[in-house]
Amino acid sequence: MTHPHTLGQLKSSGYQSISVKDEMRRNLIRKLKTGAAIFDGILGYADTVLPQVQNAILSKHDMLFLGLRGQAKTRMLRQLTHLLDDAIPIIAGSEVNDDPLRPLSRYGRDLIAKHGDDTPIEWITPAQRYHEKLATPDVTIADLIGEIDMIKHAEGRYLSSELTMHFGLIPRSNRGIFCMNELPDLSAKIQVGMFNVLEERDVQIRGYPVRLELDLCMVFSANPEDYTNRGRIVTPLKDRIGSVIRTHYPLTRDVGIAITDANAWVERSPVADAPGSPSVLVPLFMKEILEETARLARSSQAINQQSGVSVRMSIANMENMISNAERRGLSLGENPTVPRISDLAYLAASTRGKIELTLSEDDGQEEKVLAKLLGEAIKNLFDANFELKQFRGLVEWFEAGKTFLTGDRLPAAEYVKKLNEVPVLKAAVLKFIERPPLQALRAQAEAPLLASVAEFILEGLHVQNRVNKSAKAGETTYRR
Repeated sequence: MTHPHTLGQLKSSGYQSISVKDEMRRNLIRKLKTGAAIFDGILGYADTVLPQVQNAILSKHDMLFLGLRGQAKTRMLRQLTHLLDDAIPIIAGSEVNDDPLRPLSRYGRDLIAKHGDDTPIEWITPAQRYHEKLATPDVTIADLIGEIDMIKHAEGRYLSSELTMHFGLIPRSNRGIFCMNELPDLSAKIQVGMFNVLEERDVQIRGYPVRLELDLCMVFSANPEDYTNRGRIVTPLKDRIGSVIRTHYPLTRDVGIAITDANAWVERSPVADAPGSPSVLVPLFMKEILEETARLARSSQAINQQSGVSVRMSIANMENMISNAERRGLSLGENPTVPRISDLAYLAASTRGKIELTLSEDDGQEEKVLAKLLGEAIKNLFDANFELKQFRGLVEWFEAGKTFLTGDRLPAAEYVKKLNEVPVLKAAVLKFIERPPLQALRAQAEAPLLASVAEFILEGLHVQNRVNKSAKAGETTYRR
């Protein structure tokens, strides 16, 4: 479709202007009628967060997304552009997206007065109508609202003229969406400067007798106000925000796994300069262990829950676990390979900085907390998949003075050979991999999968205090 290029053509086309919130409401209604998704890649919010967002848009509210780090707040805010029209007309050259039918700025009014129906028109896309600012202590009113532009004054314009103004991000977002991320970090006096924008929808710059009636959807993100060492949202500003929407971490383990699968770099493909890189096949129980570790961290007294435990921890841990299995496959010449419990020994690097301890942060303290959480997660998953009494024979085997060596330096063939010497363990491993989630993986990599399940069972017995273990230089020995 060819868009009109002049004001006269626009009028002849029958185009009618509507506010940005009416536009978002109209497009949301269309999506709701057809069942189309509003957000892409947002999981776990269908029955909690999304209804609140939909209600806010239908109510034509400004929105504040309140939640801990790693809860997809910014991702959802940026995808609100999906509710904007494909293109809207503006007066060509306008800094504030002047509506050709209702010009806002002096520039727009003067251009129409000069050219009439020949006034040139431009069309802007949803991406051009979304502006985002990260709140930092050095943000000024000039950044957000505007200031006198002394260069324009030096070019010959009078200080009393509106044409000497330099518009900030908020006026430049006119007829679009303006997002302020991490709102509590914005100084209180700057928050006060947004009162009129939210309530009366106007801005004034340096006391000019000029009122710009903006057409905006204002959205914000913030961590809870009681987060340590942060600022706060001043009460009158929060009062002017129509809907405060509380986000949350995944409510179930399955949703957490789905989020990790969708965001982690899981599908590794050999690059041109490194042919022969092994494929890594991740069994469900290893994903469950990583997600259970994050879920336990979100209730651990050793971790500051006001800071939260981001889903980025699960994503980074998944990628590191796969990378260690990939590294092991390269060194041992195994392709494909399957992650094992021994691959989790290197997760400290991807966990550091993603948890905030409540106690001392001495060197190694994070590693100790992670090791404890991993142990609890393995115990929970072991209890969910096995009955301890079925391993009485295996415990007796260890009590006879036998040992079982594992580690990321041992090829899968060594596990298969050792399993043949321990019939009770082999029987449990073979029974476990018969489950539907593992059958397809077994067909592709049976020996590596046997090794992975064997380590899972042995570590499960260890965290149940049925066997002991000693680790040294990448090798772990299980004994009684």
